[in-house]
Amino acid sequence: MATAGALPERLQEIVNDFELAEGSEKLELLLEYARQLPPLPDWLQGKRDAMDQVHECMTPVFVFAENKAGKLEFHFDVPPESPTVRGYAALLEEGVRGTTPEEILRIPGDFYQEMGLQDVLSPRRLQGVHTILAYIKRLAAKELDNGVAQAQVNLG
Repeated sequence: MATAGALPERLQEIVNDFELAEGSEKLELLLEYARQLPPLPDWLQGKRDAMDQVHECMTPVFVFAENKAGKLEFHFDVPPESPTVRGYAALLEEGVRGTTPEEILRIPGDFYQEMGLQDVLSPRRLQGVHTILAYIKRLAAKELDNGVAQAQVNLG
């Protein structure tokens, strides 16, 4: 289980909202996030080749990590006909927006268990949030490695 303080503040708020929701309200909340997934910025429209594909997902999920002064923002492209996966992407996008790579790497892989989604979704569907989180953690680690390499170049 996720421990208090391990989640970025906004992601913890999202988890709390799901904890308070009952039964089908949890699914409705997830679908609301799906509807709110921000569109790709203009500069990424039609440029899936510039994005990373989350190959572990059955749904075609593409993500781009943007580093803004050491804080990460993720842009997702998920088809509208996959609302559950869109919901996962949207809640992660909102929950980690503007956090550092280190903060993202500290998110427990099973944080979503606290949300109670296992009560309304199959284990196979729940795997989507785990898979997307694992992928953005890889991108965060890559950004962290790039930052270390850049710092070494700047020192040299």
